[in-house]
Amino acid sequence: MNQKNDTSTDFILLGLFPWFRHPNLLILIIILIYTAAFTGNSILILLIWLDSHLHTPMYFLLSQLSLIDLAYISCTVPKMVTNYFTGKKNISYFSCATQLFFFLTLGLAECILLTLMAYDRYVAVCNPLRYTVLMNPNICLQMAAAAWIGGALAALVHTIYPMNFPICGSREINHYFCEMPAILRLSCMDISAYEMVKFVSTIVFLLIPFILILASYTLIFLTVLRMNSRKGKNKALATCSSHMTVVSLYFGQAIFIYMTPTLAHTPEQDQIGAVLGTIVTPMLNPLIYSLRNKEVAGALRKCMGKCYS
Repeated sequence: MNQKNDTSTDFILLGLFPWFRHPNLLILIIILIYTAAFTGNSILILLIWLDSHLHTPMYFLLSQLSLIDLAYISCTVPKMVTNYFTGKKNISYFSCATQLFFFLTLGLAECILLTLMAYDRYVAVCNPLRYTVLMNPNICLQMAAAAWIGGALAALVHTIYPMNFPICGSREINHYFCEMPAILRLSCMDISAYEMVKFVSTIVFLLIPFILILASYTLIFLTVLRMNSRKGKNKALATCSSHMTVVSLYFGQAIFIYMTPTLAHTPEQDQIGAVLGTIVTPMLNPLIYSLRNKEVAGALRKCMGKCYS
């Protein structure tokens, strides 16, 4: 590892699973996943933009989710791959803080957005007569703005504090990017007060949204059971089941990493959770929505038909 150009403020990223015996295979898998995630989310955004049938509140929010996933996976994987091929594992203090800020902004924005998507489905299924009023274009824009701005403001707080804790000894981060728990492990001061702030934040941005999402889908499920139309039941359940799959994947790993004390889990567990949330989930999201949603699949077939005609 070449560290000649490192400065005293640089951090050293040890990479993804440094103990893994076949790093070439691992990096190849990561590149393939990144390519699939980038392609899938880009196609989904393009389809929603081009097909007028998808110009609805649900698909507008879905396009925001794809945009977040594109940025989410791109703020960690390219740096990891670059470090692997160049052999340089150092990252400057400013770059580390920037990566942490964008990672948290996108992660928190996704938590808010998934909650808003659950609300959208709740209104569509449980209160359809008022759907066009409660989910008009202005409200959709306000929802998207709230997700991005709310995520950025909270991320700013949780970037400034961890990045200003004193570090004693090694500046090696046992991770493939600058993640909060990995940085907190380097601190040589008592961080119990900040751990409490982090816990409160996770209640606001993880636990409460997760409870709201579960409540929304419980009400949706009860409403669907009372439907007379079998076709309506199937459509509602198909749309909602795809959303719940995304929610389970995303919130599960986030709650494990951030709602428990930093020292309660190992760096390896942190990395596995991060891979599920920041690499695997962005790849699966477009697949889940395209394969399990007839409207998206229909728009894709129509677009491909135009391309080949």
